[in-house]
Amino acid sequence: MRPALFLPVLALTLLAALSARADCPAPAVIDALAANILARRPATAPEVTTMADALCAQGLLVDRLAAAWGAPAGYKAGLTSKPAQDAFGVTEPVRGVLFSGMFLPAGSRVPAAYGTVPRYESDLIATVASAEVNAATTPAEVLAALDSVTPFVELADLVVADPRSLTGPRITAINVGARLGVLGDPVPATAPGLLEALGTMTVTVADAGGAVLAQAPGQAILGHPLNAVLWLRAAGVTFAPGDRISLGSFGPLMTPAAGQTVTVTWAGLPGDPQVTLGFD
Repeated sequence: MRPALFLPVLALTLLAALSARADCPAPAVIDALAANILARRPATAPEVTTMADALCAQGLLVDRLAAAWGAPAGYKAGLTSKPAQDAFGVTEPVRGVLFSGMFLPAGSRVPAAYGTVPRYESDLIATVASAEVNAATTPAEVLAALDSVTPFVELADLVVADPRSLTGPRITAINVGARLGVLGDPVPATAPGLLEALGTMTVTVADAGGAVLAQAPGQAILGHPLNAVLWLRAAGVTFAPGDRISLGSFGPLMTPAAGQTVTVTWAGLPGDPQVTLGFD
């Protein structure tokens, strides 16, 4: 994991590159957005129309949220599956930043209203072992530069009162809703057959009674989950050892309900791992 001093480096890099753009939101706008997110109050997404200005807004927001949620710990690819893209009328993924304090252990229970507009999704976390991942051009080369792949249920927050108002740039500006997530046990990147299993596995979300709430194949994320890493590289991200990478949603974003317990299974990965979590 990167040390805390990575926070100012990330913030300064983003701000130096982007804050001079004419349409980057004013700091006061981002101050209000961050305050609403932290207080779980409905917020207004910045009025950005280009991805450059959206990333500028995101850089400012990450700087403010990190004071409460911990230093940046990596990146996330969002809207990497067709159901997720269809929900927001976009045709390509978006990128955000993860925080060191957002990760919870399997078995955790969280309030159903953990965010303003809470949505949970089945996901995976890839942890970088080597900077050689930045030269990768195939999923196999990505895997060779990873330490592990970890089952992950992201607990995102869409933030705004009307999620239908979100566009690709606006989703990017609110840092793709990064807030919390529940981790399972890591699968070593050297596990036999892992590369193929990632593409052929079946990811299932079920309730406490075993009823299937959602199900998707591994290839639902860009044809192979590790293609999300390649997409982030193409989008301008440079990874460092220790970075965590959220690969995106295998199926639709789902709304938690108080009293609900869900279990996500990654059938086909070594050990058929599961993550269970509850909502109060």
